Amino acid sequence: MIDREQVRKIAHLARLDITSEEEEQFASQLSSILEYAEQLSELDTTDVPPTTRAIELSNITRPDTTFPYGNREALLNESPEPEGDFFKVPQILSTDEA
Repeated sequence: MIDREQVRKIAHLARLDITSEEEEQFASQLSSILEYAEQLSELDTTDVPPTTRAIELSNITRPDTTFPYGNREALLNESPEPEGDFFKVPQILSTDEA
């Protein structure tokens, strides 16, 4: 199906520097892949629902739980610039209204 010239063109588009032996090898491999894809296109899939994967997977997650931090003062003392009961952070929004 695929000849060496087509492999050379694909390699050029992919910016691959391949040898003439690799051209022959890739031509054979790509032809095999295309033949397999052609076999798959012959299957009747009218009653097969579309899927994203062959087996169904589900994530096992834990529920989100919140709880207060026990030592608030220690946490504020770790801040580079605490301001009262809050963390002082650099301003990221402009106060100029345009």
